[in-house]
Amino acid sequence: LKHIQAVLLCCFLTRTRFFTIFPDYSFSLDSFEDTLRKMQEFFGLEVTGQLDSNTLEVMDRPRCGFTDVTRYSHFEGRPKWDKSIITYRVTDYTTDLSHREVDTVLAKALKLYSDVTPLVFKKIDSGTADIMIKFKAAAHGDFSPFDGPQGVLAHAFSPGEGHGGDTHFDEDETWTQTSEGSNLFVVAAHEFGHALGLAHSQLQTALMYPTYQYVNPSGYKLPDDDKKGVQALYGVRGTPDSRPKPQPRPTSEPLPDRCDRNFNFDAATLIQGNLYFFKDGNVWKKSSSWGGISMKKISSVWAGIDKVDAVYEYKTNNVVRIFKGNQYRSFRGNAALPGFPKSISHFGFPSSVTKVDAAVHVSFTSKTLFFVNNKLWSYDERRGRMDRGYPKFIHRELPGIGSRVDAAFENRGYLYFTNGPRQTEYHYSRRRALRKLLNNRWMDCE
Repeated sequence: LKHIQAVLLCCFLTRTRFFTIFPDYSFSLDSFEDTLRKMQEFFGLEVTGQLDSNTLEVMDRPRCGFTDVTRYSHFEGRPKWDKSIITYRVTDYTTDLSHREVDTVLAKALKLYSDVTPLVFKKIDSGTADIMIKFKAAAHGDFSPFDGPQGVLAHAFSPGEGHGGDTHFDEDETWTQTSEGSNLFVVAAHEFGHALGLAHSQLQTALMYPTYQYVNPSGYKLPDDDKKGVQALYGVRGTPDSRPKPQPRPTSEPLPDRCDRNFNFDAATLIQGNLYFFKDGNVWKKSSSWGGISMKKISSVWAGIDKVDAVYEYKTNNVVRIFKGNQYRSFRGNAALPGFPKSISHFGFPSSVTKVDAAVHVSFTSKTLFFVNNKLWSYDERRGRMDRGYPKFIHRELPGIGSRVDAAFENRGYLYFTNGPRQTEYHYSRRRALRKLLNNRWMDCE
């Protein structure tokens, strides 16, 4: 019986826990009784540590797909948007309501927060918004599949890069503007609280209470508990320093749209099983464990690196070599190795080579291929020297990929060579091009 009870509680917690915010998200499992007591205490039930009828009734209520925490609170680390103008975009609409009805309801739900904080929400119709919104059923690309009608209605990511702020609604629900089915305004207003940094509240009158409670949207205002929570992050609307400040003039190029069909990489590589794509001062990580994309400044991952021309990991000693101009640095993990930067002449390049366009380590040969203009070099990692007979012309040595390579990486036994926004999937041992792809096919785009 206890095993069955444990499975039931695990299912409930799994359905209410949101696993996909960060790939390194972890938690500890208490004993069955302790976990059940915490859940009963949160919902104001008699704390018995047993699955009584009242507890089972609460577990069966429709709810948000985010983990339950106490009272008005914020996520660990208090993530928030560091700007006052926040964009949002709907990529997939529900079939239950017209596009215009959905747009109107979502704008009204966001207005709850802009009425009490300095935030301004701006809808866009293309590109990547801060809050990407979609209606999808079951598995929908974020490693947190929906569970069919009722149960989990929606979930949202806390503020941040990549998936941060994104809000997903279960298309298996019946979305309405009335008390029947699942009222879109009520659910959206709750999920947008998460997208702004609010966790769940223990107060049953709060919008951020975890289970679905219908309220009449007409004249609805943000409850006091939720208002205090969001104002603690963003300030109070109308106070002297709280008005939206003009967005500063960009001091660098705007953030590239990773889903643009013309998106191109400066460099790419596989490190410890995760793919990394570099563009200007940014790096996107595609995790092998959760399949999502996260983005950071390169310098926040590898100190002293602001731009990358080429990069590869030598798997034998787990050293990452990063090239910029006529120098390179070596890292183990995120830690810089001593004695760097060094000249690329260390690899045997003549003085005429002042920059490497791309590099990829071929694990089964222990050779690293370097691309410079229209030529290819092969470096023997075991011997620590260039192979004889190089450089060679790229189009002759690797037929089918063209004569220039901007970035190169290995993944699951294949090599990928990019030139502009397109790339070639390549079978290296057979010297055969398999198919042509767009770069953005790696970037979690639909």
